[in-house]
Amino acid sequence: MNSDIVTTPFGRRGVSVGLLASQFASRSIDPARSIDKWKLFRAICEARPLLGISDRSLAVLNALLSFYPKAELSEENGLVVFPSNQQLSLRAHGMAEQTLRRHLAALVDAGLILRKDSPNGKRYARKDRKGSISDAYGFFLAPLMTRADEIRDLADQVIEDRLQLQRLREKISLCRRDIIKFNEVATADNIEGDWETCMHRYLVITSALDRKSKAPHLLLILEELGHLREEMANQLEKHVEMQKISANAYQNERLIQSSESESIFERRDVDNEKNPTTTRPVETDIGFEELKDADDRSIVVKAERPEGCDLQTLLKACPDIALYGPNGNVRSWNDLKQATSVVRTMLSISQSAYEEAEKTMGMHNTNAIIACILERASEINSAGGYLRSLTEKARAKQFSIKPMLMALLRTKISTDPAIRAALY
Repeated sequence: MNSDIVTTPFGRRGVSVGLLASQFASRSIDPARSIDKWKLFRAICEARPLLGISDRSLAVLNALLSFYPKAELSEENGLVVFPSNQQLSLRAHGMAEQTLRRHLAALVDAGLILRKDSPNGKRYARKDRKGSISDAYGFFLAPLMTRADEIRDLADQVIEDRLQLQRLREKISLCRRDIIKFNEVATADNIEGDWETCMHRYLVITSALDRKSKAPHLLLILEELGHLREEMANQLEKHVEMQKISANAYQNERLIQSSESESIFERRDVDNEKNPTTTRPVETDIGFEELKDADDRSIVVKAERPEGCDLQTLLKACPDIALYGPNGNVRSWNDLKQATSVVRTMLSISQSAYEEAEKTMGMHNTNAIIACILERASEINSAGGYLRSLTEKARAKQFSIKPMLMALLRTKISTDPAIRAALY
């Protein structure tokens, strides 16, 4: 067939540079190449929004492909179909002839087909003596082959955009559901917080949503809803942690001590329990406490001051923290910080709780408190909530680390002979 000849349209239909370019491109088709026409048609259906054609135009293209005798498009089998308008209308589900012409023109303008008109504008094929088609006039399907790769890429892009839009809508729906549920539980339990403002923000954000929102717009809305959900979740988490603290009487009464006594420990005579050893605490100006036993022997132990913490005393009171330091040892405050960074993750202490404590009590005191919490981990339900409680008390000047540390040291001295021998 003479498919390599460039032709101009019949009658009053004009020719354009784009039309000629499509015909020139169609002349360079690889003769050995073949494409499944129905797979290509499905790709065109997916890429329809980017190709700028309607679903009715696709119905006409489907009818045209049905007149192609083979399942695969190839130059070897010819690429011209020549149905009459009447037959084409029947396969296009009875489409009116005027509508049919309009959609055929739309397919030509979209660069999916070409017209290969005969001298009189009719569609027909002429066969040679062997019965093979030598000339055919009708609709040239070569642009489908030359643009096959482009069409597949456009189809993949449309599919990816659709999936992204679906994922964004799903995430927005989850955020909206969480925010509504958070507000419901906060209102039902009278949880402290500015929930009215949160819901007002929620209504303002969601008012910008509509069914035609595109992916960039949905991304902005999802980001704002995500921030709002996180704020509400943090308030609820703080409330839950405080509830755990208030439910544990031991933490409130025993571990958090506000005793006015500054004594470190009371030593008892092991050989004679009826004659306990009494101690007389004397606090010096350099951060030590001197204790005198019954034999008037002096015992000097470094004591923790509210504004600082002595590392050696801390390690005697909280030896477990050393296991998490570099090489299983804590030799400096930097080593202690590394150890507590591991421990607070293990105890589920959130970053926000740690930062609040550090801001209120300082880095050394916060790390020392975490070491103390590790020693009593089996007695504390929520380490994060406990740290927040201590932070609140410290902010109100109702908490000092010294009684906590001394209580632990007193316990260690009474149970560990090695520590008692080191101090004496």
